[in-house]
Amino acid sequence: MSLLLREEKAGRTGLLTRNLAPGKRVYNEDLVMRGGSEYRTWDPFRSKLAAAILKGLPAEVIPEGGKVLYLGASTGTTASHVSDLLGPKGLLVGVEFAPRVAREFVEHVARERRNVIPFVADARDPSKYSVAQVDVVYCDIAQPDQTEIALANCARLLKKGGTLLLVVKARSIDVLKEPSQVFSEERAKLERAGYRVRSAYELSPFEKDHALIYATS
Repeated sequence: MSLLLREEKAGRTGLLTRNLAPGKRVYNEDLVMRGGSEYRTWDPFRSKLAAAILKGLPAEVIPEGGKVLYLGASTGTTASHVSDLLGPKGLLVGVEFAPRVAREFVEHVARERRNVIPFVADARDPSKYSVAQVDVVYCDIAQPDQTEIALANCARLLKKGGTLLLVVKARSIDVLKEPSQVFSEERAKLERAGYRVRSAYELSPFEKDHALIYATS
């Protein structure tokens, strides 16, 4: 049974992930039965990763049974769906700096899912959450140096040939530049660091002035 389903409803494509914690919701999403398994609706207006998948990002970049370092886990909306995609043999290491937000992540996601390890830490210092190397680094941090933070984590914790999924928040980097220019500049930073940019996805209409860059080391 697939961990991710696409469904057409009212002329729109929607996403469902198979629920790793049956009966449990994270953000009041719908629970639906398909093929004898319980799935959770994945709202692209609340998840930049879901938006990117709908815009063309291959869902397989989150490998079943793989290890993901999630920087900026927040309350766990997207992280919970990544947990679903990884399945019981995978591992998600979620890093969140804000204690209040991190408590929600722990309460609603980490305590319900055995494949999630939470850290309340600053992503600028990956030595604070020493873990084995991961297959994917997913970075969703609203900071001017978000790309540099992602690269520092990748240098320490991403496997050779691994994947970086970088959410670029243009207005957090430079409010005066056109978002398209910011996206191009952040992409160039990755390429100068030796990463191969596979594709980039501008996330409208789901998120304004955001893009997701898919790169490999």
